[in-house]
Amino acid sequence: ALSHPEKRFKSVHVAGTNGKGSSSHLLAAVLQSAGYKVGLYTSPHLREFTERIRVNGQELAPDYLVRWVADHRYLFDEIQPSFFEMCVALAFDYFAAEQVDVAVVEVGLGG
Repeated sequence: ALSHPEKRFKSVHVAGTNGKGSSSHLLAAVLQSAGYKVGLYTSPHLREFTERIRVNGQELAPDYLVRWVADHRYLFDEIQPSFFEMCVALAFDYFAAEQVDVAVVEVGLGG
């Protein structure tokens, strides 16, 4: 249903025990300063859910989030994805829609 949005951009996966968030933010900033359009996915959020998903430092717009969930509700009802799976699908779909050059993705749930 999402047509593999992750295939429409390059990805850098950041994994490890400590420092994933700060390393991800630093790497995204370096790539953006080099002229790339950069998606960033991190978790957990500190204040608002939209902090998890950014493009060139700008958080996901709340109206995009609401529209995306409404548009894909039938799919959630059908396959019953976990919260984590829905978050990653949203991030990748948003990055593809925004035509990012590269996404920096903080690995979650064991990779």
